[in-house]
Order: sequence, then structure tokens, then C-alpha cells
Amino acid sequence: MSVPGIGDRVGVVEATNQFGQGVRLGEGGWSLLFFYPFAFTGICTGELGRLRADRQAYADAGCRIAAISCDTMFSLRVFDDREGFGFDLVADHWPHGAIAERFGVFDAERGCAIRGSFLLDPDGVLRWSVVNPIGEGRDLDAHLAVVRELTSAGGDAPAAG
Repeated sequence: MSVPGIGDRVGVVEATNQFGQGVRLGEGGWSLLFFYPFAFTGICTGELGRLRADRQAYADAGCRIAAISCDTMFSLRVFDDREGFGFDLVADHWPHGAIAERFGVFDAERGCAIRGSFLLDPDGVLRWSVVNPIGEGRDLDAHLAVVRELTSAGGDAPAAG
């Protein structure tokens, strides 16, 4: 499956977070779907730590953060207990990688998501995205800037990153 395009209606994403709670993303508010390869790894922990540091700024912009990996809910719970992220860590474990595949960022050979970020508006429409290779961290200053711009502008999207 390919990466959805800006303006595509991707609809609601339903999944389970690190606490076993159901989450629905892409309805009723802005959602940043932040795919990452694996819990407890260097670049991933650093990126999620930066989101943790900026989580109030995302909340102030009306945007919910959902970090998504193919790890189990149980692994994600331990990861969050250790790091205290304060946002949903979504388990895309079973069916394995189904959410990542839906967004075109599942690496079937490695069994994980590559680094993809997708900003959904309250109607489940993709307004911005960026995809990086597994070993290349994302520009999180740019993420926050885009979120602030789009949530305050009502969704008129800049070019994809």
C-alpha cells in the first residue's frame, strides 16, 4: 500500500494504547500519528522524548499525539513506565503492522514501521506528512511548526515534507 496523499480522507484509526485502552484517532480533533520502528531504541526514544518535552505545545494547538509501533501493548507499557511520555503509545502488533501498512510505512522485511508522521484533521483528512528511513530521525521543530500553523489556519496544508 502506498502513502496516502495530502487531502486524502483516511478516516478513523482504531487501536489499543499501552494501557489496553481503545483509542480513536482522526475524529473530533487533530491527531499526529507518529510511526516509529521499535521501543527502547536510540533514535526512537530520542524522538519520543522530544515529543514528551513538547506535548503541552501540541495540546495547546489542539493536537493529540499518538506514537505507533509494531511492539506489543505490554512492551509499550513498560517503555512508557520507564520514560513517562504522557501520550498514547499505540500497539500495531496484531494484525501485525496493519496500521503502518494502511499508511504505507510498514517494512515487511524488518517487521516494523519506518519513520512516518501523519497529521489528520478532525474529519480524518490527511493535512501533512513526512516519511524518513528507519535510521534517519525527523525534524521535530518542523513537526511542531506545521501543527501550530495548520491547527490555527483551519487546515490549509503546506506542501508535504
